[in-house]
Amino acid sequence: MPRDLRLSRMLHVLIHLDRHVERATSDQIAGMISTNPVVVRRMMAGLRDKAILISEKGHGGGWQLARPLSAISLLDVYEAIGSPPLFNIGPGAEPADCLVEKAVDARLDLAMKEAERKLLLRFSEISVEDLAQDFEQRFAALQVEAGEDRANAALKHFGTDG
Repeated sequence: MPRDLRLSRMLHVLIHLDRHVERATSDQIAGMISTNPVVVRRMMAGLRDKAILISEKGHGGGWQLARPLSAISLLDVYEAIGSPPLFNIGPGAEPADCLVEKAVDARLDLAMKEAERKLLLRFSEISVEDLAQDFEQRFAALQVEAGEDRANAALKHFGTDG
C-alpha cells in the first residue's frame, strides 16, 4: 500500500496560505504539490466542510484560511481529509483459522489500536501554527547558513518571494 500524502500536503498548503499568499487557486496549489487541480479541490473540500478553509469561485477567487493556524490542530486536518489509515502494518484482512495467526493478529490489533489512540491524542495537541513556527526557525537558519537568495528559492511554490 502506498503512503497517503494528503495530511502532509494539506499541512504544507495551510502554512503557505498563512505565511506566503492570502489566497491561492486550485491550479496554483496543484502545481505546488505536484498533483491535479481536481485532486486539490477534492482534498480542500473536506477542509472547507470543517471550516478550516473558505473558497470563492470565479475570477479572483481561490482558497483561503477561515481561521488562524493556532486554532487548527493536526487532528482537525487529519479528520478533514477523511481520517485515512495511520499505519500500513497489522493483521490480515481475512479471519485466520490458525491459532498462532489468531494470537498474533489479536495482539497486533490491540497494539495498533493503542498506538493510534496515542497518536491521535498527540495530533490534537499540535497546532498547525506550531509547524509554521518550526518552518520559520528553519528558514531563518537557512538564510544565515546559505544566504537569503537560496532560502527564498525554497519558497517559490506559489511564485512568491516568501
